Amino acid sequence: MTREFQRGHKAKIGDLTAGTDLYIGVQIAGPGLTFDISCFGLDADEHLSDDRYFIFFNQPKSPEEAIQQLGAQAGDTESFRVTLQRIPPVVRKLSFTATIDGPGQMSQVAPGYIRIVAGGEEVARYAFNGAEFTTERAVMLADVYLKDVWRFAAVGQGFDGGLEALLKNFGGEVAEEAPQEQFPAPGFAPPAAPAPAFGAPVPAPAPAPAPGFGVPAGAPPLPTSGAPTLHAAPTMVVPTAAPPGGAPPGRPPFGQVPAPQPPPGYGEQGPFGQVPGQPAFGQLPPREALPAPGGGLAVAIEKYREAPTGQRWTLQNAKLIRADLAQAGGQPVLARQGSMVLYQGKVEFGYKGAGVAGRIVGNLTGQEMQLMRCTGRGQVFFADNASQLHPIELQGDAICVSAESVLAFDESLRHEVRRIEGHGIPGGALFTMQFQGTGTVIVKTHGTPVVLPVTPTTYVDCNAIVAWSAASQVILSSQVRLRRNAYPGHSGETVNLQFRGAPGNFVVVQPYEV
Repeated sequence: MTREFQRGHKAKIGDLTAGTDLYIGVQIAGPGLTFDISCFGLDADEHLSDDRYFIFFNQPKSPEEAIQQLGAQAGDTESFRVTLQRIPPVVRKLSFTATIDGPGQMSQVAPGYIRIVAGGEEVARYAFNGAEFTTERAVMLADVYLKDVWRFAAVGQGFDGGLEALLKNFGGEVAEEAPQEQFPAPGFAPPAAPAPAFGAPVPAPAPAPAPGFGVPAGAPPLPTSGAPTLHAAPTMVVPTAAPPGGAPPGRPPFGQVPAPQPPPGYGEQGPFGQVPGQPAFGQLPPREALPAPGGGLAVAIEKYREAPTGQRWTLQNAKLIRADLAQAGGQPVLARQGSMVLYQGKVEFGYKGAGVAGRIVGNLTGQEMQLMRCTGRGQVFFADNASQLHPIELQGDAICVSAESVLAFDESLRHEVRRIEGHGIPGGALFTMQFQGTGTVIVKTHGTPVVLPVTPTTYVDCNAIVAWSAASQVILSSQVRLRRNAYPGHSGETVNLQFRGAPGNFVVVQPYEV
């Protein structure tokens, strides 16, 4: 999720992303205006003590390539790659600036922004416009600076004078130099065109990005110069060497916003219960390779860090899931009362009543759900007695789940009690909850479940069943006979559910009887 900044706001980069390989994009324009966008690598006194860390059109990278100017791409007027762990200790601040080349002033600037993209996801954005300035000809947009850890600050400070005046302000020297050949940026996968949620303008068609990141495919990884500094420890999530074959499976190259994938339909593609980008039933979300032992506290807790995805529902591990209330149009989430274990942001929790009729039906059928309503703009983490959790996304179809097995679901889903007819038991019947519509329902199980196709001879213990496709025909089957009751003892397997249906129907069974 993108965090919006206002002028003067600051934040630790570690709170925005676990990555240390950052894409910095700047979008700035104005009628008849031409801009020079630069990055100043400043020392502890905020001086440009080494001109090699003045990154601009005529010097597109620092000596160790920790800071690289990449040019216009992905809807950004200018872009940079910043690798925090490779920045030398003498550089304590990176100041990103924009100056007008030629006549004009900053009050003529159209709405623009500076943003940070990490791991293919935009994590921070500071938006500005000409109303914030007057006659200035330059602006210091934002800083990435080291203060015990690396931080981001939205500056938005106007500056009288052009690029040369700004260079002198930072203690640099202006010298006439012969134009240098501008080296092309190394192979780099920039973020895809900004998603509509980010509010970025539609980019013009551009050549396809080069594969890989930093080196051509098949070439050895770039060496890391020098030992990583202390500030890199809390955000060590990217392996120091790329695995064979390039980027990790299922993850785009650095800076590449993954293209949306159509979710699988019921009984069509993909395993049951698999949300796009999420693991299937019983599988844990992928984690990065752990650093070598002996790295201290930061390394020890690295594998337990939050898993950011920017999706509505994200499994943190097999027993903990996060709901992002800002996604899916900000619609509320309904969850089992008391299932919240952590939340971030502005979130309100309210009682969700079922009404008098709903409570009567719930009490009579055993399918009453005590729910709370979660609203606001933040993230809520849910769990329940260390049960395994499985997000199931519905796309206009339906699924039957026992109320006892439901942890949370999107409010957009319709749910009602459904009766299962039985024979062999006079007046016998069971009940379940049916969810239908578009949204996600979180199902909890004791242990790892199994998903089986429905056949004419599929029988399931009614105490072990978790869910089944709503198109299945379900019959309550009993092996109880009066003659058998005349004798003591029984098998303990007298009441089961028999399933019938066309190919594509399924049942979900847990290794536990409620």
